[in-house]
Amino acid sequence: MQTTSKVFEKIIDLLNKNHITYKLYEHAPVFTSKDAAKIRDTKETQGVKALLFIADGKPILLVLPGSLKVDTKTFKNNKNIEDLRFATKDEVFDLAGVEVGAVPPLGNIMGISTFVDKKLLDEDKIAFNVGSHTKSIKMKTKDYLVVCNPEVSAFSLVGIQK
Repeated sequence: MQTTSKVFEKIIDLLNKNHITYKLYEHAPVFTSKDAAKIRDTKETQGVKALLFIADGKPILLVLPGSLKVDTKTFKNNKNIEDLRFATKDEVFDLAGVEVGAVPPLGNIMGISTFVDKKLLDEDKIAFNVGSHTKSIKMKTKDYLVVCNPEVSAFSLVGIQK
């Protein structure tokens, strides 16, 4: 298991090794996509929601704009998954080394398969938590795709905002 500081260090190391330009924010704790957008001065659609699920007994990370919700039925059907559920608070900590709501969208640093909703690609820049409720990064979406190498598909609910 990793700790929050180890997760942060791995992210910064990954970005620096790949010569990625990013902006690091240190801010008051945020727990919702709406609050995070305000404190980062971004649109809610630029904020990234990284949700840890258990799919047929294996952890996966679903990444989508903070303004949208996961369409679990569509995701299950498209990926031929029978059982899909949110990871518990304890599972999130055991698998990712962070609290719920602070999971970064980089499953590759945690050894977890990552799936990105194609709607995230509508934004030139994205912002996300880096293992903490008080630290965020803003970077180009295309750079995120390079350093994460996720599978891109469609699994958000259209027109449904949180």
